[in-house]
Amino acid sequence: MKAKLSNYLINQKTIIKSLVKDLSEDFKYVSVLGSDTIGTSFNISRTSSTVGDSMWSERGFVIRVYNGYNYSEYSFNTLNNVEYIISRIKEIAINDVKILMKNGIVFSEYPIIEEETITKDFFSEYKQDPFLVSSEEKLSRMTEIMNRGLSTDKLFIDFRVSYEEVKISKIFISSKKDLAQSILYTNMSLIGIARKDGNIKYDYAGISGLKGYEIFDEAPNKVSKVAESVLELLDAKRIEPGTYEIICDPSVSGLIAHEAFGHGVEMDMFVKGRSKGQEFLGKQVASEKVNMRDGALSATEVGTYLFDDEGTLGTDTLIIENSILKSGISDLLSALKLGTIPTGNGRRESFERKAYARMTNTFFEDGDDSLDEMIKSIKKGYLLEGFFSGMEDPKNWGIQCMIAKGKEIINGKFTGNIVSPVLLTGYVPDLLKSISMVSKGLKLSGGGACGKGYKEWVKTSTGGTYIKAVGRLG
Repeated sequence: MKAKLSNYLINQKTIIKSLVKDLSEDFKYVSVLGSDTIGTSFNISRTSSTVGDSMWSERGFVIRVYNGYNYSEYSFNTLNNVEYIISRIKEIAINDVKILMKNGIVFSEYPIIEEETITKDFFSEYKQDPFLVSSEEKLSRMTEIMNRGLSTDKLFIDFRVSYEEVKISKIFISSKKDLAQSILYTNMSLIGIARKDGNIKYDYAGISGLKGYEIFDEAPNKVSKVAESVLELLDAKRIEPGTYEIICDPSVSGLIAHEAFGHGVEMDMFVKGRSKGQEFLGKQVASEKVNMRDGALSATEVGTYLFDDEGTLGTDTLIIENSILKSGISDLLSALKLGTIPTGNGRRESFERKAYARMTNTFFEDGDDSLDEMIKSIKKGYLLEGFFSGMEDPKNWGIQCMIAKGKEIINGKFTGNIVSPVLLTGYVPDLLKSISMVSKGLKLSGGGACGKGYKEWVKTSTGGTYIKAVGRLG
């Protein structure tokens, strides 16, 4: 089955095209992004169950016009009064320039956006429409999953299950572009919580993708893995801080990719002089084993789309090629300012928010080593599994990753000792240049979301393979 564009946006296209035509008499560039996203989120625990709107639900529009110096925008959620919309964006465009000049503020000037004529659409595919399945059935299946987790061991005090279904419909209209897309994705997370001798630990597993209700068929297979991980954590010890040989599982390598060369190469930070990554373009930043990509077309996951929120078609960007930093990822305006080709990474949290350079599907590519070879090569170190959070400083290129646990390896064999939590820190080029082995078997996950700083959330996926490196752990 294919996702369908919302009837609301279909019915508004004629009005929007007329609006663009009318405004084009006064402005050299005009575009309108229309968004209509529906979604529902479900949560089950031992003590409660909830059903509510997804945080991504929205319906509205944003106009962008060239004001003679740069670009002005106006967002609104109804087309009932087109005359008012026209007068309002004209007023904003004039005042944006007047206010800045009056206050003596130096502002950036941008060239006019040059567009090719494009008419294109994209509709994601799935097996079963989740919106046609009752909430009662979903909650019932989630309860079954929860009970299966709780029955694994008497130490479990809760086994929470969350599920979200979202259908995104967007159109982008300008004088030369007529674009439409409808993308349906689902994601689930299973969170096991156990207690032993007053010590409480938890771990989780996520499932995501451009898929429908069929995601429920995958969830039961994750229960035992989550349960085993939580029980391991109950007996975990504190790590002795130091520098170790490490093997990162795909979730941890994905977190490193996201924090180090996701945020670190967002090119709006180049414009502001806030990214050290700009200094390394064309230079070695990793070992020759490392290749990394980002892009709406780089993979099929929650970061996949036909066009971004500025009407730029999504791309497959090779960020690192055999150790060399080849490219950043950009929104349209940053690319105009830098004189580069936009990569289709201009994304908004909603139609009411500004577009920034943001990640989509970010990951390390496959290598040709095996996990067994990696383990045998470790004299003293850890296999790092799962992650809780990450932070990165684009200005100084430091990284901080909170890892769920580390499994100790001595002379190529697991000792059975588990350490948790584990903090991986360091200078990004040092960490990536230490990568000596990269396995086969790329895995991506898109169950979470990414903020820019502390806000501006968007859905992204991250991933990679097993990688062997040297890291500073604490």
